[in-house]
Amino acid sequence: MTDPPPKQTYRIEDLAHHTNTTVRTIRAYQDRGLLPRPERQGRANLYSTAHITRLHQIADLLDRGYTLASIKELLDAWDTGRGLGGVLGLVTEVEGPWTDEEPIRITRAELLAHFAGTPADGPATQATAGTTADADAGTTAEAVADAVADAIDLGVLEPLEDTPDAFLVPSPQELAVAAELHASGVPLSAISGHLRELRVQVEHMAARFLEFTTEYVFARYLDDPGHRTDAHAAEAATLIRRLRPLAQQTVDAELARAMRHMATRHLRTHLGAEAPAAPSTDTRLVTLPGETVRAVENLVGKDHAPTFIALAAERETRARALDDLTASAAASRENDLREPPAAAKLGE
Repeated sequence: MTDPPPKQTYRIEDLAHHTNTTVRTIRAYQDRGLLPRPERQGRANLYSTAHITRLHQIADLLDRGYTLASIKELLDAWDTGRGLGGVLGLVTEVEGPWTDEEPIRITRAELLAHFAGTPADGPATQATAGTTADADAGTTAEAVADAVADAIDLGVLEPLEDTPDAFLVPSPQELAVAAELHASGVPLSAISGHLRELRVQVEHMAARFLEFTTEYVFARYLDDPGHRTDAHAAEAATLIRRLRPLAQQTVDAELARAMRHMATRHLRTHLGAEAPAAPSTDTRLVTLPGETVRAVENLVGKDHAPTFIALAAERETRARALDDLTASAAASRENDLREPPAAAKLGE
């Protein structure tokens, strides 16, 4: 029978080197209870491969946005056998791509070709235009440069460190839509502004969908300590995979319905064939402080909260209108009292 291979050990400096961290960070993790204490041999502290694994886990969780306090809770769960693997699988499922689109690369020159377009004038006209054509080209290139900066800010483009004049496009479909709108005559600045406005509304819808599914589906996994095992985390991850497409399918169906209704009404209005106006059913998303919405929900319940907020706003608007009318009538009466009657004026 052969002896088992010797256990691999590391001094703290070697551990820091192998895990791309620092001695100071390792000691800080030990003080916080994130890292097991090393084995003491004589005057030396020796670390093992288990410490390397733990440091990699901590780095991975930090990259995912977890705080050191929450990381300690997860690692404590792992150490007591409650299953870190399932939790990390759930995190991976949530943070993974929510679309089937594959990112692509695009160069700055390709962006200019997509969005700058081609000159409308022929060679002869361009020759007579002289510096005017050059100025127009410069303006177009400048507009594209501004649009690229906006796209980076919005996350439509992501700079690539290894290639300065190239970008990663997370959603080629979104970029294609922008190119089609621009080719149809929409200015680049208007496209960026529209996307910013649309993003606020879409994020509101996403938040509502998450609140809805959390309340009816995932609350037991988040609030019940008995549902925080490795198996339950894997079950929650499976549910996310099943429910993930539902949000997009619902929005697609509702957007198609709304676009058909609104486009038909819009066309009839411009053609002068609009039927007599029915009571308005127009709705608009408005961002409200979460504290305000929760207070209303506690008062009248979630189902009645939108109606309550709408009626309260309508009541306030009507009250202000009544105040304006009252103030106007009072001012009119005051003017009548100050101004002498017409007969008195004639007798002067």
